[in-house]
Amino acid sequence: MDIRIGQGFDVHAFGDGDHVMLGGVRVPHAFGVLAHSDGDVVLHALCDAILGALALGDIGRHFPPTDERWKGADSRAFLRHCDSLIRERGWRVGNCDITVICERPKVGPHAQAMREAMSSDLGIDVDAVSVKATTTETLGFTGRGEGIAAQAICLLVRL
Repeated sequence: MDIRIGQGFDVHAFGDGDHVMLGGVRVPHAFGVLAHSDGDVVLHALCDAILGALALGDIGRHFPPTDERWKGADSRAFLRHCDSLIRERGWRVGNCDITVICERPKVGPHAQAMREAMSSDLGIDVDAVSVKATTTETLGFTGRGEGIAAQAICLLVRL
C-alpha cells in the first residue's frame, strides 16, 4: 500500500497559567493546561495520528506521563521523534489536518504560525498542514471553558 491514514485526538483541562501551547506556538490565555508535558493538544493529536498511521501505538507509549524525562517537555520534540519514525520506515507526511476544539483562546490569529512550526518540524511544505478551529456552541467541557481538545488526521505516503 502506498498510503496510510491515521487519526488522533487529545484533550487537556485548563489549570493555572497564562498561556497554552498550540501547534508549537505559545498562545496567551487566561489559563494554562494540566499536563505532564507542555500539554500541546494540537501536537499530541498529530503525533497520535502519525503513530496510528504507522501502527505504532499512541503517544503515551512513546512518551509515558510516568516518565520524568517528559515532565514539562516541549511537544515539538515529540513531533520531531514521530517524523524520524516516519522516515525510518520509508514514509513522509503527505498532508495533515488539525481541528482545535475550544471556546477560547481564539485560534485563528495563531493558525499560520502553528502551520509554519509543524511544517518545519515535519520537513514538509506549509500548504500541506491545515489548522482550523471550532467551538461546541457552549456545550460540554470545552463549551464551559473547562478545557481544550484537538483532533488530527494525517496522510502518509511512500518515499
